Order: sequence, then C-alpha cells, then structure tokens
Amino acid sequence: MIDEAQVWEALGQVMDPEIPFSVVDLGLVYGVEVSQGRNVRVQLTLTTKGCPLVRHIRDDIQATVQRLTGSDQVEVELVWDPPWNREMAAEHVQAYLSGGRRHGGE
Repeated sequence: MIDEAQVWEALGQVMDPEIPFSVVDLGLVYGVEVSQGRNVRVQLTLTTKGCPLVRHIRDDIQATVQRLTGSDQVEVELVWDPPWNREMAAEHVQAYLSGGRRHGGE
C-alpha cells in the first residue's frame, strides 16, 4: 500500500521536458489522491493550455506512479483552474524563470 506522500515524492522525479525542473517544483501538480492503497489520481496543470508536450508529461507521470504502485489504475486529470503562474513554482524555480538561472535550489 502506498500513501499520498510517496506519490508526491515519486512525482518529484518527473521532469518537465522543456524546463529543467520537476513537475512538482514547477507547481504543476495540484493534488494527489490515493484510494485502496494503489489507485492514484493526480491533478495536473500545465504552463499553457496549448502545451504540445501534454501527452509526454502525462505518460511520464503515469509510468512513474505505475512503477510505484504496481497498478495500472493511475488517472491524470488536467486542471485549468486556477491557471498556472510562476508564483506557484518553488522559489529556486522562480529565480530560474526570472533569469537568475539557479538550478536545483543552489
């Protein structure tokens, strides 16, 4: 059986394909729900509605969580409210996006 904290930790390893940070550090994951110890629902947003890499990101999340749970019951729900903005990202990501180019919290 897994819990939400384990899923969040695993999602911290899912990297955005364009920006060198995880979907968690970018603030793209809005929520995680675990039921029956292995069925997982992830609420995810993207930096823009027209993001061409949505399938890539969704597939990475599903594969990562499936490895953790051993279950194919992984739902990734796209959520657009509230709209993503830079303030939702971790501080080191905000600095990078603002031109400070600090990577990895350094």
